[in-house]
Amino acid sequence: MTSDQLWIASLVLAALGLLMLAGRLLLRQHRSERTELRVAQLLRQREATAAVIQPFPIPGLQALPSSASQSEQEAAQQMIDRLKPPAWLDTGLAKALFADEDRKLMEQAGIEMARGAFTFVTSRILLCLALPVLALLIFEPQGTTAVFQGFVAFSLGLMLPKWILRSKATTRRKQVVEELPLFVDLLRLLQGVGLSIDQSLHILASEFGSVLRVLSAELGLANRLYSSGRTREQSLQRLAMLGADDDMSAVVNLLVQVDRHGGAVQEPLREFSLRLREKRQANFKEKIGTITVKMTGVMVLTLLPALIVITAGPGFTAVIRSLSAIGGK
Repeated sequence: MTSDQLWIASLVLAALGLLMLAGRLLLRQHRSERTELRVAQLLRQREATAAVIQPFPIPGLQALPSSASQSEQEAAQQMIDRLKPPAWLDTGLAKALFADEDRKLMEQAGIEMARGAFTFVTSRILLCLALPVLALLIFEPQGTTAVFQGFVAFSLGLMLPKWILRSKATTRRKQVVEELPLFVDLLRLLQGVGLSIDQSLHILASEFGSVLRVLSAELGLANRLYSSGRTREQSLQRLAMLGADDDMSAVVNLLVQVDRHGGAVQEPLREFSLRLREKRQANFKEKIGTITVKMTGVMVLTLLPALIVITAGPGFTAVIRSLSAIGGK
């Protein structure tokens, strides 16, 4: 066998090994899902049995929740389970392919942790296996060139899902920055008509989804977490990480302090809204200055040749005609 054949055979064996490992991870995830489903069924059976044995509330004991509250609690619990990372992510290979930075990026991108983590890890494994094989089959390199191209393709397959995830998270964070001034103004308006923090956040999450596309979804998630028993600080922790700067964290800290200690929130929100507008105007001026510098280069490359042709063209044609007349004589 030649060196190229040995190299391809080693890659195929490595691919088979990684596929077996991926199958093991899939089996472990399937078992964990079955276990969680079985536990949920046992809890529902226990609640139903308790409701049959004790249909009327007894003084001194906590009453069972209604069917509507039970369904809401189950929906909130399912939503919390989707946000939690699966158990198979604690393995060695999964930790290497899905680090803490990747988890933070996935939260900022608004992707469910259970499905997103599996897709992210699987795509990394498949791309790390497929791209080197495709590079060797298409380009057919020899010697050290084959090793270099295989390493480049492996690195590209390893980093490509993370680059895509980071791009999506960055786009979503920029959208949060665009929505933040409107969010502060609407929150100040709702507080001005006498609504509480809970009512204001609920209205912003349910009624303003068309203008607050990212923040309304995150507020709805925070409201469900808060209704399921989390504190206000814990429920808004995910929202605080979304902003591309510290403005979103400042708003969340303000809401947490008002919810914890009480007090008026209109005046701080008004001052914060003014500061956001001033900061936005400064950013616009900076962008305009940058665009002016960039347009100078564009004008030099596009308009300057046209100006030279228009202004110096008649002189060039006159010189050419006189030289041709002299040459004809």
